[in-house]
Amino acid sequence: MLEENDHPRVTPVQVEEELKTSFIDYSMSVNLARAIPDVRDGLKPSQRRILVAMNDLNLAPGRGFRKCAKIAGDTSGNYHPHGEAIVYPTLVHMAQDFRLRYPLVDGQGNYGSIDGYPPAAMRYTEARMSNATVEMLAELDRD
Repeated sequence: MLEENDHPRVTPVQVEEELKTSFIDYSMSVNLARAIPDVRDGLKPSQRRILVAMNDLNLAPGRGFRKCAKIAGDTSGNYHPHGEAIVYPTLVHMAQDFRLRYPLVDGQGNYGSIDGYPPAAMRYTEARMSNATVEMLAELDRD
């Protein structure tokens, strides 16, 4: 067994204390990076990624709708490398008028109901940006 004086750069640490501090640091970073909306626009990172992907697809309010499967695929492929399992439910949430005062997505198809009925699969629904989203993204290229 090694003596404490053999390696002066190694400091003894209690495992319990290290686990506590490491877990708190990790959980705070997850909350700040994913779960808490940004104070500048009120959006979570996953919501912002979807709206930027819709902007890239040029899905303005006056233009036609696009399948949600295409939007989710582009978002997952270009901006959200963690898979598309969370992309479609987030898109649905932004289209439900009973969830947001100003829906950010103009949806066409079955997006669920306030009574708890689930939305249709993404291959059956279509979406485009709402007027509120266009106003939010107007200054996207500015610093």
